[in-house]
Amino acid sequence: MWRGAAAAAALCLGAACLLGRGFDPRAWLPGGGRLLRAAELARYRGAEGEPGLYLALLGRVFDVQRGRRHYGPGGAYSGLSGKDATRAFVTGDFSPTGLVDDVSELSPLEMLAVQSWLSFYSSNYVFVGKLVGRFYDESGAPTEALRQAEAAIEEGLKFKAESDQRKQQFPPCNSEWSSAGGSRFWCSKQSGGVNRDWIGVPRKLYVPGSRGSRCVCVRTTGPPSGQLDSPEHRDRGDLDNPHLEEYEGCHPLAEWCVLQA
Repeated sequence: MWRGAAAAAALCLGAACLLGRGFDPRAWLPGGGRLLRAAELARYRGAEGEPGLYLALLGRVFDVQRGRRHYGPGGAYSGLSGKDATRAFVTGDFSPTGLVDDVSELSPLEMLAVQSWLSFYSSNYVFVGKLVGRFYDESGAPTEALRQAEAAIEEGLKFKAESDQRKQQFPPCNSEWSSAGGSRFWCSKQSGGVNRDWIGVPRKLYVPGSRGSRCVCVRTTGPPSGQLDSPEHRDRGDLDNPHLEEYEGCHPLAEWCVLQA
């Protein structure tokens, strides 16, 4: 019984000491890591006398000491240390106005780049905790700003999937240009980095919502994409797609096309 009382007293004394030193149990997250505020994070820039080297991305804090030559004082990315500068990871703006965490004006594809960086730090550096501020509240719960950022990332993923699908349907042409010969476009079974069992012919592709056109290779036989199971078709592949246009002066079924300068 005496031992139990002594142990309880010791625990109480230890707790009192921790609280007396400013220990706040709310600063520790249930799943691991802790909550930091901007003023505390600013002390982790790797300078002499400072406790470490941290940076934050989308409100998540990482210990980047192992990358000190990049993030420490004098390093190429030292401006990212001791703060959440998520925006700069995408824009490359390392000025004081660019080293900020406001991502509200980034496009879904730019937010996809943010997600890629977040995966990189999660895989290569130690997760420390969360930064109280724009993306996490005082209890470590996600804020509306984080939910909007995550929604933009989801939109970016959807856009990329659609873009990858379009690339499979309409692979980019091979191309070259010379002052003497002008522009030459041609198709092959590997053009645009897309391996396939057909070659195709060059066409201009106009994507709704974008400016101008780009050269793509178009399948010339079989049913149109999206109707591969249809027994009734004109055996013209995707040639009749309304977003395509022939190159003037080029044979409509030639695998290559030259436009004079």
